[in-house]
Amino acid sequence: MGEVLSQDEIDKLLNQLSSGELDAQDLADDTEKQVREYDFKRPSKFSKEHLRTLEIIFDHYGRLLSTHLPAYLRKTVQVEVMNSEAVTYAEFSNALANPVLLGIVNFAPLKGNIVIELAANLGYAIVDRMLGGGGEPLDKNRDFTEIELSIIERVFGVCVNLLREPWQNVVAIEPRLERIETNSQFAQIISPGEMIAIITINISVGEVEGLMNICLPFICLEDIMDKLNTKYWFSTLQDSDDMDYKVIIESLIDKAPVPMKAVLGKSSLQVIDFINLQVGDIIKLDSKVDDELDIYVGDMLKFKALPGSASDNYAVKVTSVVREE
Repeated sequence: MGEVLSQDEIDKLLNQLSSGELDAQDLADDTEKQVREYDFKRPSKFSKEHLRTLEIIFDHYGRLLSTHLPAYLRKTVQVEVMNSEAVTYAEFSNALANPVLLGIVNFAPLKGNIVIELAANLGYAIVDRMLGGGGEPLDKNRDFTEIELSIIERVFGVCVNLLREPWQNVVAIEPRLERIETNSQFAQIISPGEMIAIITINISVGEVEGLMNICLPFICLEDIMDKLNTKYWFSTLQDSDDMDYKVIIESLIDKAPVPMKAVLGKSSLQVIDFINLQVGDIIKLDSKVDDELDIYVGDMLKFKALPGSASDNYAVKVTSVVREE
C-alpha cells in the first residue's frame, strides 16, 4: 500500500506543479510498471504455492520414514525436510556425485517416473547396519557391489511404499521401484531442459547424516498441478470426518477375539494333596450349587451367570452385569 500524504504535503505538491518546479511527466514515469524478464529456457512452471504444498506432503512422508525405518535398521532415524526448489533436470543431474544411488520410481497413475537420490554415505551405513554392523560409512567411496545393491533395494522398496499415504489427499498413487542406478547417465528419465521440483530431506541414521533428494518432473505432476495448493490440501483434510475413523476403529475392535471364562468356584490344596490326586477324588469348592458364577472377560470380572446347558454343551445364562472398573 502506498504512503498516504497529509494535506500540507498535497498543497506543497500542487504548488510545485503550478510553479513548474515539478514535471507531471516525471511523476508518470516513476509510476510505470517495471518489466520483468522471462527466461524461456527456465520457465517458471512451479509456483511458490506448489513448492509449499510439496513440502507439506513430504513433511508427512518424513514422519513416516522416521517411524518405519528404525524397524529395519534397528537404529534411531531422524528426518527433516530442508527445502524445495525448481530447477532443470540438467542442473540436477550435473550436481550428482559418483557413485550415486538413484531409485527410478514409477509414479502410476501419473505419467512418467520420479527419481529418489540417496547419499552414498547413507547407503554404506544402511548396508553395514543390515549386515549386523554398527552402521558406519566407508572412509573412501567406492562402487556398490551387487549384494550391497540388493540390500539397499529392500530399504528403497520400503521408502517407495510409504509414498502412498502422504499423497492420498491429492491423488491415489501406486508407486513402484523399477530399478536402482549408480550412474546418473543411465537415469535420464526426461530431457535435460525439462523443469523439475526437488525436495531435499535430511536423514540421520544414528550418527551418520546425509541427504535424500526427490526429483519430481513437471510432466509427471502436470495433471494434478491445480490440486497442489494448500487450500485444496486443507479442504480434503476437512472432508475426512473423524466419524469415519471412529467407525473403522470400532469395526476392528468388534472383530478382536476376547477370552472369557466362567469360574465355578475356588479351593486351596496342600501340595502333598495335589500330588496324590486320583480319578474320582472330590475337591470341595467355596461356592454352593445354586450360587451365581463369576464370568471374566480377560482378567476383569464383568458378569454374573447361572450354569446350564445348550445343545448338549455346557453354558451359562447371564443374570447381571458388573459395573466396576
